[in-house]
Amino acid sequence: MKVLISVDIEGIAGVFHPEQTRAGNAEYEQARRWMTREANAAALGAFEGGASQVWINDSHGGFRNLMPDLLDPRARLVLGKPRTLGMMAGLEAAPELVFMIGYHARAQTRGILAHTINSAAFARVTLDGVEAGEAALYGQVAQEHGARVALLTGDDVFGAETLPAFPGARFLCVKTAHGYSSGVTETPTAACEAIRLAARETLEAASAERAPRTPPGEHHCELRTQTSAFADLFCQWPTLERIDAVTLGFDAPSVEHVVRTLNCLSAMSFMLR
Repeated sequence: MKVLISVDIEGIAGVFHPEQTRAGNAEYEQARRWMTREANAAALGAFEGGASQVWINDSHGGFRNLMPDLLDPRARLVLGKPRTLGMMAGLEAAPELVFMIGYHARAQTRGILAHTINSAAFARVTLDGVEAGEAALYGQVAQEHGARVALLTGDDVFGAETLPAFPGARFLCVKTAHGYSSGVTETPTAACEAIRLAARETLEAASAERAPRTPPGEHHCELRTQTSAFADLFCQWPTLERIDAVTLGFDAPSVEHVVRTLNCLSAMSFMLR
């Protein structure tokens, strides 16, 4: 059985402040080590549970945070950008299962470091009228490729909002949010041991059959921007419709196309920084 592990940093045990997520300071260097250890714990558990192949997708920021020399040599590491499938790069190898490790709650919630794709530019994303965070969006991309979201880790707010979207998935809470940058956390060592166990048990209980692909179909996405300037910029894209001063909408033939469009808009936003 093949497993794709997508790893973000904001939902990692011990991570609470934006400085821990940004390269160039000592706190980030420690946080990326914790991120790498949780990714490796998930990989070790997957192999112990019977996985034949494991890909680890670095899914934070510039997608080059993980430390390859600290990972199990059997795993394969997906690094760097740009990449078509973003946080789900590796689906090209047709994994049966997807683990989302260290993910966070969507924007406008009380989750730790909560945001959706781009905290500076995006205030809220809705897909077909339902608010969606990164996990909900990328999890549906996985389903379009025939992979099943099987394991989620992060804070309690992330788990409460995301688990209902993926029936049968397992959620492991490694920290409890008290607000955007405060809460209670497991130690990195305790979190890694729990993740390893959860990953192993998830594999042992998993069916070897691939999940049916979600059929493609029209989707409507609305994006509320942080300021009208971002909406001004994004609506230079001729297929986007301006709804109000800070909101735009667009249609797409799949969730993959929705996510790819949002990622392009995120890249455009750097023109205004």
